[in-house]
Amino acid sequence: MSRILAVDDEERVLAFLSRYLGGEGHHVLTAGNGRSALDVLDREDVDLVLLDLVMPRVSGLQVLASLRTKGDSPPVIVLSAVSDVGARVQALDRGAVDFVSKPFHMVELDARIRRHLSTVPRPQPGGGADHRYLAAGGVRLDLDRRRVRIDGREVVLSPREFSLLAHLMRRRGEVCRREELLHDVWGLDLDPESNVVEACMRRLRYKLTDPPIETVRGVGYCFHEV
Repeated sequence: MSRILAVDDEERVLAFLSRYLGGEGHHVLTAGNGRSALDVLDREDVDLVLLDLVMPRVSGLQVLASLRTKGDSPPVIVLSAVSDVGARVQALDRGAVDFVSKPFHMVELDARIRRHLSTVPRPQPGGGADHRYLAAGGVRLDLDRRRVRIDGREVVLSPREFSLLAHLMRRRGEVCRREELLHDVWGLDLDPESNVVEACMRRLRYKLTDPPIETVRGVGYCFHEV
């Protein structure tokens, strides 16, 4: 059973999400504003966050900025009626793994939740712990605790940086096209005409200090075993 935090200043939205996701077997926590959401995340283990952008006291973008500084944080799906492309890109740049526009179809949201929860496999009772880790090229990912070690040192990554690195490592030796990364890591079917992939890769390379990731100019990126 996954623990999901729903954050929205509309009680009817929280009630709807709690009822539906609870019926799907999830344990749902709720918060009516960004400040309350950060308080919940400080004291509770949460597998995924559903986050509104426009809220009193602390906005969704401020929540994302705060989570980004902590590094080890759950994936965040933004649920918002904000239609501005700039706000969408800003949310993705600050670490959101997906953006779903209101009003939304619950079946589609449920599919996106399943996809992002599946990127962090849980060890199974009596075995399966090996699936918790990815290791290649001197980099080791703990997919359960979302931690990274390279050459014996621990590196703090944002949720987006972690997801990008995990995707490349799963496909090591293969070229991952930019369109594939936008879809599988950012949840975008259309190019927002921004450099979100390139900017995230620059941050990743800086933090890992020259990881074995090749840029295939005009195509995408490839993680090498070395």
